[in-house]
Amino acid sequence: MTREGRLGVGVIGAGRVGPVVAAALAGAGHALTGITPGSDDDRVDAILPDLPRVSAEEVIRRSELVVIAVPHDELPGLVAGLAELGAWQVGQIVMHTDAAHGIQVLTPAASRGAIPIAIHPAIAFTGTSTDLRALKDAYAAVTAPAAVLPIAQALAVEMGCEPIVVADADRAAYGEAISTATAFSASIVQQSADLLRSAGVDDPSRYLSALVHTTIDRALSASAPSLGDGPPVLS
Repeated sequence: MTREGRLGVGVIGAGRVGPVVAAALAGAGHALTGITPGSDDDRVDAILPDLPRVSAEEVIRRSELVVIAVPHDELPGLVAGLAELGAWQVGQIVMHTDAAHGIQVLTPAASRGAIPIAIHPAIAFTGTSTDLRALKDAYAAVTAPAAVLPIAQALAVEMGCEPIVVADADRAAYGEAISTATAFSASIVQQSADLLRSAGVDDPSRYLSALVHTTIDRALSASAPSLGDGPPVLS
């Protein structure tokens, strides 16, 4: 760990999530060490100017905190493959951002002395700087061994989120909830927009904006705990 508790942070995964998480942690004072190459360098440069592009092995070598932000199905093989290469380091924090995986997927890294944590910020990432503002109004699902749970929670806070602890055994259910909310919402809005367009509405997205937002707000209010129930806890 660097001076005053700051970490050297490297990122494996240059999609929509990894660069934003890196930028949020950099904003909290952590030092960025590198990111793996992606398919949209211009987008990454816009949020992380001049950050070196290096291999996954080099990210791990340089970093005290490795953020893995890759698609769900790629995560197990990536972690295991890097373990077979002997890449993970003792005492290094390894954090993934997937909703449905807990810390079990990081077992190959943990078996080599790394510290596994899972933090999923609950926003729909665009991969741009607007996500940094969205994080400040968001929750993050945090899963970690009990001994390092405060570290994981602190990292979520530094990203701008309010941490909610989700037990490792409950991550699959949590991931299904997130997938249902995002996929269903997107599908219904698209279907409605297509119907409005066929009905002669030129700009269905603008037409639906207030309706969709107020409907969602109403549904969220209806699902909120009754007064006196206290905040929801996922465990």
